[in-house]
This record gives sequence, C-alpha cells and structure tokens, in this order.
Amino acid sequence: MKLGEVFGTVAACAAGAAVGAGIGLYGPRAHALSTVRQITHAEGAYNLYAMDVTYPYNLDRLIDRGLGGDQDTADAIFREALPFLPAHMQAPEFGCSAFALNVGDQVLMGRNYDFKLDTSAMLVHCAPKGGYESIAFAALDNVHANNPFADVKSRLACLAAPFVCLDGVNEKGVSIAVLTLDSKPTHRVTGKPVLSTPLVIRLVLDRAATTQEAVDLLLAHDMFATSGRDYHYYITDASGDGRVVEYDCDSPERLPVVTPCRQVTNFFVMHEGLVKPNQKNGRYGHGRERYDAIEAVLDGAPVGEDAQVTAWRALAAAAQEPNPEDVTSNTQWSVVFDNKNLTADIAIRRRFDDVHHADIHGNII
Repeated sequence: MKLGEVFGTVAACAAGAAVGAGIGLYGPRAHALSTVRQITHAEGAYNLYAMDVTYPYNLDRLIDRGLGGDQDTADAIFREALPFLPAHMQAPEFGCSAFALNVGDQVLMGRNYDFKLDTSAMLVHCAPKGGYESIAFAALDNVHANNPFADVKSRLACLAAPFVCLDGVNEKGVSIAVLTLDSKPTHRVTGKPVLSTPLVIRLVLDRAATTQEAVDLLLAHDMFATSGRDYHYYITDASGDGRVVEYDCDSPERLPVVTPCRQVTNFFVMHEGLVKPNQKNGRYGHGRERYDAIEAVLDGAPVGEDAQVTAWRALAAAAQEPNPEDVTSNTQWSVVFDNKNLTADIAIRRRFDDVHHADIHGNII
C-alpha cells in the first residue's frame, strides 16, 4: 500500500482533524492544495502538475521521527504532511542518469528519471522559513496521485510531495538527484542522526549553499536506504562542482565515499573499472552504456554549441523505453537544471518536443 491508498480510509477524517487542530494548522495546507495546477494535458493518465508548498514544515522533527526504518520514515512523512490523522502509510518506492555540463558561464545539471512504473510528475516549489527557496520534482505515482484532481484522497496525497522529491535545484544553485543502485540497502549505524532516502533531497535543497555543504550534511548523518533498494546521490553547484556520494558496497561498514565526476547512472562510480555496458554487474550496478552515451555526447559537442542544446542531446541519448524487466527503464521525465539562472526545463515521458520552463519561484510555462 502506498501513501495515496491509505488516504482513501482517512479522507473523511480530514475535516474533523482540521476542526480539532485549528485553522492555523490546516489553513496553510488547504492553501497549498489550492495551488495545485495541471501544466500538460497529454492523452493518457500521466501529466505534469505544479504546487506551491505554503504550509510550514519542520524538517528536523521529520528526520528525528524517521528512526531508520521504512515504516517509521513513511509514517513520519504522513504525520508532517497531515498532522493528527489516525493512519499509517507504506514507504514510497524510488527509482536514471545525471550529469553536469559547464560551458563558458553556463553550469547545468541534466537528469533523466527512469522507473518502470508510469507516473505523473509534480513541480514542487518550496520557500521554507530559515531555508533556501527551491524547485524540485516528485513522482506522483509514489503517493498514488497520478491525477491530483481525481478525488479528495489524491489531492490530500499531494501534501507529501515535498518529502518524496527525486531531484531539484535551490536558490544558491545547488542541484541534486537520487539514483538507484543494485547493491544491498545501506543501513549505517554509527550514532549519528539517521537520514532516510526520501529526506535527502529536501535536506540538501533547504540547507546547502554549495556542493561541499551538501556533502557535509549527508556525512553528518547515518544513511538509511529505504524501500529495499540502495542509492547514490549526485550533487552539483553554481561553480560546477559535481560529486557523487556513495556508500561503498565492498565495505562492511558501508563507508561513505565522495567522488568528483561529470556523469552518473546506476552503478558505483567509485568502482567504474568493474562495470561493463549492457549487462548487470552484481552489486556494482548497471547502466554503463548510458554513462558512455552521455560521455560521448558531452565530449563530442561542437565548439560553440549552446550548453542547453548539448544537455538535451545527452538526455535523449540516455533515455530509455519501457522494459518491465528493468526497474530503471522507462524515462518518466528529463530535466535540465540551470545552476546559475536558477531554472528547470522539463520534458515528461520522452516528449522532447514539449519542454516546459520553470523558474526558482515555481512559475512554469
């Protein structure tokens, strides 16, 4: 059961909870839901939506509640999104290529989000008090709300979107993406605060002004990889500093390793020499052929070509058609984050002729 499914049993409780908790708590949440809007109107069930997160959330409280378990993390997200509703949820699943491109004064991060389950996408705009403004993208299938206007429970599920984002950029020009791996899930226990996968993107976007600050934030926590999968995190900033944070699958302690790199897919960059294209490579991962395809486009870009053009050619080269046997197939969206101009250009479901432009304030056309 995913987040949206449990809303079916508690939607009727929302009005009562709002009365009991007071308009001061649920009023901002109602306002946030009023900002949900549909951007694309493609045939079929999957589209691009946008929302402004106008309700105050407490990220520290959310992390403290996580406790390093799938169900604990899921319940913590639920309680932060909709306090006092007497229900639980199951942890959402996550699923991919990403790269940095620095040409002249342009600093971009390109990202394909690939996952076998079809999904709508949500542009999530946050401007938390005491944190950095950001835009990020969430897979609405993870909260069972591919059409937020379908019913009350789907609309309510959108309140969890800030905590299940998969990539984004903030006002300081820090961009980040999470990508899945084939190794056993990382569960580090060293006495540091525990950080679960769904909260990594939000933590970095809200609080990191540089790649180094983002790395420091991750290393200050014990990582707990949720939903039975493992992950690594690709981070870039306005200076073009691109690094991947990984938890070494050859280390019994799953020691964190930070590696400067230009592109990443679904294998350990630190073990690049052990990974071959067009095959699974055990715990080291797969997707070397997409890594190589991106590299070929970036290395072969004509002198003087606009970086945006190069970035979109690289994304198209690494995009994937659906394959039910491969969890990281089926490109759901492709996005280019501009770390200097603080924008995002996105195309969903491999429709590269239909690109939408968003600024850091959540305005999208």
